[in-house]
Amino acid sequence: MGPWQLAWRRFRRHRLALASAALLALLTAAAILAPQLQSVLGVDPNAVDLLARLEPPSPAHPLGTDDLGRDVLARLLDGARVSLFVGLTAALASAVIGTFVGLIAGYYGGRFDALLMRTTDTVIALPLLPLLIVLAAVDPAKLGVPEAIARSEYLSLYRVIAIVALVGWTTVARLVRGSTLTVREREFVRAARALGSGPGRIMATHILPNVASPVIVATTLSAGNVILFESVLSFLGLGIQPPIASWGNMLTNAQELIWEAPSLAVYPGLLIFLTVIALNFLGDGLQDALDPRSGADGR
Repeated sequence: MGPWQLAWRRFRRHRLALASAALLALLTAAAILAPQLQSVLGVDPNAVDLLARLEPPSPAHPLGTDDLGRDVLARLLDGARVSLFVGLTAALASAVIGTFVGLIAGYYGGRFDALLMRTTDTVIALPLLPLLIVLAAVDPAKLGVPEAIARSEYLSLYRVIAIVALVGWTTVARLVRGSTLTVREREFVRAARALGSGPGRIMATHILPNVASPVIVATTLSAGNVILFESVLSFLGLGIQPPIASWGNMLTNAQELIWEAPSLAVYPGLLIFLTVIALNFLGDGLQDALDPRSGADGR
């Protein structure tokens, strides 16, 4: 039986991870199919109807309406698309940067290793949340960004992804460096080097596949943290900006109506909670499955 089959067997015994994977698959499918689901329901997530504000759940609006008469379910589906996209994209971008830095540092060692790891330590030492808030508050127009781009409604989305990716790669970099330091001394790497393979080919073909497991686990766990950061920034008014819906800015809009319509805060808050918990359980399951020394027996 191959290593991936063994990993799948270990993963299947981790019931919480399986349930989390199923929940995340359901949320992802709902986010992808959001336009079709909204069409079936006959609702527009951005359609304002002040005569139908704060309505309770009904056949026309299964989860009711918000303070502007917009359908809450439709906006939750739109928010899922944005929050999951930001979380997964920023986590993947961080993983790519961290993997590159870790491979270079671990393979070459010496001055490259010292320089890159001191840079990593510097980024780790930065207070992350205050830094994200400061960077998110910077006006792109003052940095020379073209006016059309600086005023685009999607700028806030891509800015959050870029900011998180630029400061969130450090964990992956340290994990990959440590694994690379071990793998580069193995016989098959020495044989490839003796046969004339260049550093790039050795890192891509022989080292990277053997350090992929910690990258996968770290990326999964990072996605949950990114969703939390996006929610915090949006809650503070520095993240995803209306009219684009995200779970974070839906919470922001609901804070003034917490006593009048508490469900407006409960729905996005619950989805954030479930998504982050599911990503953490999934990361634990993958860690057990991909590490044969863990002896995963399910929990």
